[in-house]
Amino acid sequence: MTNRILDCSDVERQIGKVLASSSLREPISNNDIRRWVHGMHYANLLHFDPDYAAASKWGRIVAPQSFPVAADDSNGATPACAGHIPNSHLLFGGDEWWFENVPVVSGDFIANERIPFDYTVKETSLGPTCFQRGDNFYRNQNGELIAKQRSTGIRYLAEAGTQSVNADEFEEPDWSDEELAALEERKFAWVQELHDLGHGERWWDDVEVGAVLPERVFGPHSVASFTTEWRSFIVSIWGTMNVRKLDMAGLGFVGDMAGYEHDPDMLKINPTLTDGAYYGPSRGHLFPKYARRIGMPRAYGYGASMGAWVIDYVAGWAGEHGRLVHSVANYRGPALTGDVTIQTAEVTGKSIDADGRALVELKHRMTNQKGTAMCTGTATVHLPKRK
Repeated sequence: MTNRILDCSDVERQIGKVLASSSLREPISNNDIRRWVHGMHYANLLHFDPDYAAASKWGRIVAPQSFPVAADDSNGATPACAGHIPNSHLLFGGDEWWFENVPVVSGDFIANERIPFDYTVKETSLGPTCFQRGDNFYRNQNGELIAKQRSTGIRYLAEAGTQSVNADEFEEPDWSDEELAALEERKFAWVQELHDLGHGERWWDDVEVGAVLPERVFGPHSVASFTTEWRSFIVSIWGTMNVRKLDMAGLGFVGDMAGYEHDPDMLKINPTLTDGAYYGPSRGHLFPKYARRIGMPRAYGYGASMGAWVIDYVAGWAGEHGRLVHSVANYRGPALTGDVTIQTAEVTGKSIDADGRALVELKHRMTNQKGTAMCTGTATVHLPKRK
């Protein structure tokens, strides 16, 4: 490696400063919500079927708790990658969420205030690595806080990514027809759990410490499924946002991984160049050639999607009368094309807090079909309590 110096001096200057944000041009629509749950593989009727939603406590289609990040222009990553680090790449390392009891419905506007929080530099297998955290405050048109997200960005030298790629993982798994049929049964079992709970309550009183949540399975992932995920982020559709001016090279991205992603000026000239699916730092998600330049053996999923999978898994279990109030997701490995994602969780505690809320503590885990950890963390859920 020619240069092992990771210059974070400009990152230091960004800490605590409010960053520029992009704004939505139109209010959230039911189709935005539908596109999001479709992209996130979240088959909860509450979020896309009008007849089912009309019979719910909300009386209408409501967005899942994971939705606010869909209305951001950078998947919640901006405050976790603020500042110029020369010759660098970025991976999403995880996030922490605090949720208020403020639903998102059609007609809402979501605005995001972004503030870099802190950073630290450690020596890892990638050499000197900057772990940077930043806060996103998502509010609606009334100024009500919907949720706070603290994201973690992992920034490292570009040469380190290219040198760390594992060539043994270049080939996708080969699934037989019998294996795929068995996967479909496992995938639908979790959807059936959603149907079985329906509009009913999951009572805090009935939940036992040590209980294991039903597994959630989806995949195998593919370039097609990752593209569907990307298109569920509102900014990925031309003209949907008043996009802020952002210099990718100014953040330290180099060569083919810089470009004009979401550039408002280029959007009016040649919008194809602004699309992160094809050009810029996000292109590695869909093209193995560029994935390998940042250390991934083949096309890989989005960190923000992984965070949404955690939120949807827990919130789906809680049901429409429950609510996720806090979650932590630490990303350990990517979702690669050809792999399957398996989510599990265990109840680790129950309590009544100072506000009288009946809370359940969970420990969750996400792996691929080989048992390799993809994400670990915790969650706190507010459930209804029998009187």
